[in-house]
Amino acid sequence: MCSCRAGFERDCREEFGQRALARGMTSLPGASTPGAGFIVIGAADSETDEKLLRVLREPWPVFARQSMLAHAWLPGLPAHDRVSAILATAAEMRQCVSEVWVETADAEATRPLMPLCRGLEYHLRTALAKGGLLRHDAALPRLHVFLATSTSAYLGHADPRHSSPWPMGIPRLRMPRAAPSRSVLKLEEALRVFLTEEERHRSLRPGMLAVDLGAAPGGWSWLLARHGMRVIAVDNGRLAEAVLATGQVEHRREDGFAFRPRRRVDWMVCDIVEQPSRVAQRVSRWFARSWCRQAIFNLKLPMKRRYEAVMQARAVIERAMSGRKFELQFRQLYHDREEVTGFYRDLQG
Repeated sequence: MCSCRAGFERDCREEFGQRALARGMTSLPGASTPGAGFIVIGAADSETDEKLLRVLREPWPVFARQSMLAHAWLPGLPAHDRVSAILATAAEMRQCVSEVWVETADAEATRPLMPLCRGLEYHLRTALAKGGLLRHDAALPRLHVFLATSTSAYLGHADPRHSSPWPMGIPRLRMPRAAPSRSVLKLEEALRVFLTEEERHRSLRPGMLAVDLGAAPGGWSWLLARHGMRVIAVDNGRLAEAVLATGQVEHRREDGFAFRPRRRVDWMVCDIVEQPSRVAQRVSRWFARSWCRQAIFNLKLPMKRRYEAVMQARAVIERAMSGRKFELQFRQLYHDREEVTGFYRDLQG
């Protein structure tokens, strides 16, 4: 069972379907409801079950925010005592867990369930600890309870190494008061999703040089400057005063698609509103010519065939980088909308 952005259920299912076919699985039974914010994928037997886990893990899916292996579907939970019914099923699994998360979909119909999730989580955690099933051991799986409605839930487990480190797959970020735009949160989430804490410490150091293509009004430039970087903000539009006030941002009034750096930079970021194929062509030129060591860029997706658009963009970059060692990931982040975020890292040294 996977959660995703509401409205992207079909894209999430298509992605898993294509990945399953590539691993010799002919079909993935299951169900999804448009706008529900989650999908359910079936497994016919234990062998298929193991293959399905590999489909979920290698690499992390583009459109799935959170995923778990659901062992039970609990319809008709009594409103007066949901905890007892969930505990009874959890006990039958005979599985010690490292943590308990009660989640729901980030969708209009289920957002009102969030207070219920918090209350259930507290009582379940307390009861499991008393029963000896809750142990603070990172090697153990995490117990997930996913409320589909106020009286129905999926119950299952997730490996913390192969699932989101945030409940519902949503990092809780605060909007900095001085930030010039909410796009700051999009880049901040990308840095947390694609980089470990150690990598952030190593890759976001004062004195590094970054280029922000399509910078205006300057939210991404502002955040990079906040990390102590020097930033070349490329855009014919105006930058917010807060960005220029950092003293670390140089504004170049140029076309982001035509700009090229005089020397290799540590970071290139790009959030230009343009067709994904054109963005892919441009960033692939940066990568192939070694103009940057790392990059974060957004692809604005079409209304239809969104997964296909992501795969086409990946293919463009991979062709340009033939024979080179690099890392390339795509994820639809919580702060993304009709878009996905890409991360690139040069592994050539």
